[in-house]
Amino acid sequence: MVRGYAAKFNVESENLGNADFQFREMLLPGAFDNVLDDDVRALFNHESSAILARSKNGEGSLRIGVDDTGLWYEFEAPDTQVGRDLVTSLKRGDVDQSSFSFTVASGGDSWEEKQEGDGPVMAKRTISKVGRLYDVSPVTYPAYPDATVALRSLQEFRQEEAPTPEPIPEDNSLSHWQRRMGLIDKTAESKEQNV
Repeated sequence: MVRGYAAKFNVESENLGNADFQFREMLLPGAFDNVLDDDVRALFNHESSAILARSKNGEGSLRIGVDDTGLWYEFEAPDTQVGRDLVTSLKRGDVDQSSFSFTVASGGDSWEEKQEGDGPVMAKRTISKVGRLYDVSPVTYPAYPDATVALRSLQEFRQEEAPTPEPIPEDNSLSHWQRRMGLIDKTAESKEQNV
């Protein structure tokens, strides 16, 4: 299972500008609330030919959601060349970060400028509403360095997903377990006990 955070809330991005215009972004909690049912792909390095999973209207091989940390995603790596390459890169630690592709909703951002010390003026864009989410991607170079991706072992997943075992009942007899498994007709057994 591949799992990661494509974006984390209240964390600034790297400098996304250039020498002439420098800026950073920050996402606020709630920014993704209206886009979780978009047609979203999981791509490697945002390459449309390197598809790993897909969620259409919240269903498919890609699961996405939001928690207090940010926008998370998970999928089972496909048995394709790109899927196998990704798993190898994750195991080796060559890829351990994520990114996402999006547009901002109308009125969903605000800008401010400030000078950091003797450095250049830096603009900061705060995003409160995403208009469209296109993809989540394990990447080599993320815009947000705190966005992560990792392999989650099947054993770890099973431990988290496994139901809590029922306590052993006081009546641990063979007939109890046969009733539980439906091997004994309970109505016939109760009639025998009433005779």
